[in-house]
Amino acid sequence: MAVRNSGERPEWAASARLSFNDAMRLNAWLARAGVASRRKSDELIKAGRVTVNGEPGQLNTFVQRTDDVRLDGEPLQKQQLAYVLLHKPAGVVTTASDPEGRPTVVGLVGHPARVVPVGRLDADTTGALLLTNDGELANRLAHPSHEVDKVYVAEVKGDPDADVLARLEQGIELADGRSAPARARRLGFGRVELTIHEGRKHQVKRMLSAVGHPVRRLHRSTYAGLTLEGLEPGDWRELEVSEVARLRHTLPARGADGGAGKARPS
Repeated sequence: MAVRNSGERPEWAASARLSFNDAMRLNAWLARAGVASRRKSDELIKAGRVTVNGEPGQLNTFVQRTDDVRLDGEPLQKQQLAYVLLHKPAGVVTTASDPEGRPTVVGLVGHPARVVPVGRLDADTTGALLLTNDGELANRLAHPSHEVDKVYVAEVKGDPDADVLARLEQGIELADGRSAPARARRLGFGRVELTIHEGRKHQVKRMLSAVGHPVRRLHRSTYAGLTLEGLEPGDWRELEVSEVARLRHTLPARGADGGAGKARPS
């Protein structure tokens, strides 16, 4: 069951207190309009199907809020910004569509705006997942330089002792290099809480496997300070204005093209 905030949906685009630079790269603007992904939008632009103020759009075209953008001659409007926190259940893939026909997080949310996930969780990993059409914020959240905390609770084989926790906190040597220091604590027999800020592929699983405690079950309890309080698996809600403001305030801006960064599944 979808869970939404009470009251009217926040008018993010009209909020001067929360607004970013209005200039946005054309492919990101088209994605915000719900036309297509940025990659597919590039194909539409190259095919000459998109105009800006009556002129053919280019890949390096930047769009202002007052510009007239059209697809095949039909006027388009940029969607308002939307921010959704999902309690991702197991068996759902973190994508907009799946060639194998598995359920997706985008389909599960069913938001009227075209929101996409920030980073990824494995199909068997549950927990906090942010979806948005704010490409600039998504890029900043996903970029490793900003060290956004992600808190995982792992059920593992065996029972990690204090020495294992110390190794995790110092960083683990992995095939793609040593992991950054983490925060680790034992929650009970065979249960570990691990806080990381990197986004390498299967990182949490690889770290715990490297110390001799393969993961049986993995859950992300917190993402960038956002918790799942009040959300059952499969439920979602829109972020409060104060939550979006906090995310924007704590992350320095990285430009105005609205491109979303990528993070690896955990």
